Amino acid sequence: MVTNDGTIIKIKHEILSEVAKLVFDGRFEAEKDELPYRLMPGPRAQYRCCVYKEREIVRQRIRLAEGKNADGSPNDLIVQVVRAACEECPISRYVVTDNCQKCMGHACQQVCPFGAIDIGRTRAHIDPSKCKECGKCAQACPYNAIADLIRPCKRSCPVNAITMDEYGVCQIDETKCIECGHCIHSCPFGALSSKSNLVQVCQDIVSGKRVVAMIAPSWEGQFGPDITVASWRTALQAAGFDDLVEVSLGADMTAYSEAAEWAEAYKNGEKKITSCCPAFVNMIKKHYPTLIDAASETISPMCAVSRMLKALDPEVKTVFIGPCIAKKSEVNSHNIEGNADYALTFGEIRAIIRAKGLTLKPEPNTQQDGSIFGKRFGNNGGVTSAVLECMKEQGITDEVNVQKCNGADECKKALMLLKMGRLPADFIEGMVCIGGCVGGPSRHSEPLKNRKDREKLLSEADDRNVEDNLRQHDAMHVEMKR
Repeated sequence: MVTNDGTIIKIKHEILSEVAKLVFDGRFEAEKDELPYRLMPGPRAQYRCCVYKEREIVRQRIRLAEGKNADGSPNDLIVQVVRAACEECPISRYVVTDNCQKCMGHACQQVCPFGAIDIGRTRAHIDPSKCKECGKCAQACPYNAIADLIRPCKRSCPVNAITMDEYGVCQIDETKCIECGHCIHSCPFGALSSKSNLVQVCQDIVSGKRVVAMIAPSWEGQFGPDITVASWRTALQAAGFDDLVEVSLGADMTAYSEAAEWAEAYKNGEKKITSCCPAFVNMIKKHYPTLIDAASETISPMCAVSRMLKALDPEVKTVFIGPCIAKKSEVNSHNIEGNADYALTFGEIRAIIRAKGLTLKPEPNTQQDGSIFGKRFGNNGGVTSAVLECMKEQGITDEVNVQKCNGADECKKALMLLKMGRLPADFIEGMVCIGGCVGGPSRHSEPLKNRKDREKLLSEADDRNVEDNLRQHDAMHVEMKR
């Protein structure tokens, strides 16, 4: 579930935009402590119980914009809890509602194995100190009078990494979290967010470093049919970026490398797992570690483009832009040489653009860095289509069976079957987000809403540009393995 709460998004982006303005003006360190008072002037609160809580939330979000933990706690998680914003969710998961008829059968009490239910004067009551949240009482009640009030953040987490502390505040288990970011937009209080590289990117631009943006294949259609890669390049160059490259080019490189890897595995009777989705890779590492050797050794499209750019200019700073939170964890992975220096979401890059007083404007769709297959890498099944096409072009005609996993639940199912030795498919394509990257947690618009716009832009891909770019890549011999 996504809240689509415009108020939360507005506040978050306003903070990011104001932070970017201060960095560009060279006033961030001197004035960042004043920003909470400017944004939440008081004396009356605008959104919360008091203006002091609102200001503390702004302070924690400023720390996130600096790439720091929201509350200063010592953990390496990208996804962070803004503790000051976490409030008012029910601590007890199962609650007896007014629908309770205090029936003579006492089905809820009879079925509870922990003795947590008492029958009061007007209705049943659940003792939270005894309740183990098994849910048997809710299933047994003939009037559906017991509500399952599982917190939205906990419900959205595909790996059960979210629990509550003794004060009812959300906490994330670092050993379980796969950094998918699904919890962030599920919270109706805006109490979950992610660390950002926004301040570092702006500082690099101000210091005169050559900074190149790399935009994910899933951007097309997110902002309407008239916003093209040229629109992005113009806005980003005006904001201080040196250039923009589409990561769809990296997807073409990745598909070509992975095709050879799949073919070798198929010949040897081995099963392979895609490695493009960082949340999926995190899931394998933390929850199915015995399968890590089956993961593809090919680097992600983001890393492929970053290595290409760094081969041309070792001093360049590369910035990934997309709807993915887990890409930030991939950037922080120190064992991937040549990877992107920073990763920003669509919302974070738009805050930088707004800080400069700029907007995305329609421009002709004159340049394409990636093929139609590379551009569809961000769709569920897109990686499979690209890899199979490359296998065909490499003269490999074997019929292979691919399990295309659309969302975290399907990923877990396929990995469990592989772990048990019962997976019928030869390969697994894993996408933790429903619909693929286009359904990422920091998407700008809903995939179904922009589907027509995306297809229009995709249909204009010019493969001649792709061939030239791939020849340039081949000439540089960029290493495609981890």
